Amino acid sequence: MTDPSPASHIPESNSRPRWLLQIAIILVIAVLAWAGWYFFGGADPAATTDGKQTQGKDGKAAAGKAAAGKGGRFGGDPNRVQPVAVATAKLGDVNIAQTALGTVTALRTATVRPRVDGLLQSVSFTEGKMVKAGEVLAQIDPVPLQVALAQTEGNLARDAATLNNARLDLERYRTLLKQDSIASQQVDQQASTVKQLEGTVKVDQAQVDNARLQLSYTRITAPIAGQTGLRQVDAGNMVRASDTNGLVVLTQVDPITVLFTIPQDTLPRVLARLKKGDKPTVQAWDREQKNLLSSGSLLSTDNQIDVATGTVKLKAQFANADGKLFPNQFVNVRMVVDTVRGTVLIPSAALQRD
Repeated sequence: MTDPSPASHIPESNSRPRWLLQIAIILVIAVLAWAGWYFFGGADPAATTDGKQTQGKDGKAAAGKAAAGKGGRFGGDPNRVQPVAVATAKLGDVNIAQTALGTVTALRTATVRPRVDGLLQSVSFTEGKMVKAGEVLAQIDPVPLQVALAQTEGNLARDAATLNNARLDLERYRTLLKQDSIASQQVDQQASTVKQLEGTVKVDQAQVDNARLQLSYTRITAPIAGQTGLRQVDAGNMVRASDTNGLVVLTQVDPITVLFTIPQDTLPRVLARLKKGDKPTVQAWDREQKNLLSSGSLLSTDNQIDVATGTVKLKAQFANADGKLFPNQFVNVRMVVDTVRGTVLIPSAALQRD
């Protein structure tokens, strides 16, 4: 036998790689098809049975076995039952709420100022603490006003003694006039002197009362009950009634109010409820609208609409014993403006928007 020529071996060596390449391509396609089915095409065989849903004991559809989702890694185990909640629609009342951005304001604010000039001897309040109406907050040096009071009291005593002497002389003159010992003109002059001295005594008495009043102003008291702010003046300084900053600012924070605005279209509903004596409920929420700070009621409305914005100002009052609301704080306001009664109610989680 003759050796085969090298040319006879070329087709066999070239045909083997071609078959291997075709087999590799088929395997790759099969792997991709299986992966696609696994990730995106797997269905829950327990979702349906002959196109009918499985019924529970209470006669409601077991929705956990229907629409279980896609299988695979992203859809979950196709053989696993997906739990869902079942709720029954019912009739009830729905509150229509108006939301707005509000500003917390103190029910009353008072700037405590000295009413007389003098040296501030002491400050008896603690910053940030609650004080009662009439409680002493500071003391001004009373000595100069005590001296002024003593002076006016001296003038009053002097003029009162002069008046008393003039009255005695008037009585003597009238007796002499009856005896025809003096002229009637002298009696009339003495009566006029008595009246002048009576006026002088009244002026002196008024000056004494004013001096006592000025002396009482050296004790600076709280005009309202509320929370004290930061101290504006320290003891040892001269204070005057004309000082604009005053000594301290008091704010009444319990109860407290919130100012907010609503559109003018909502105003008729609010006014209708106020005329019936039904004050709408108002809630104050924090900036993220996650925490309810306090609940109160509508107190009053403004008497005019802002023509620039088409809104009207409203004021609500809140109890603030815990101090969660602070003056000038921004809050989110929710006010119930109306109530729809006898409507169908379902859980909000059951609503899907597309």
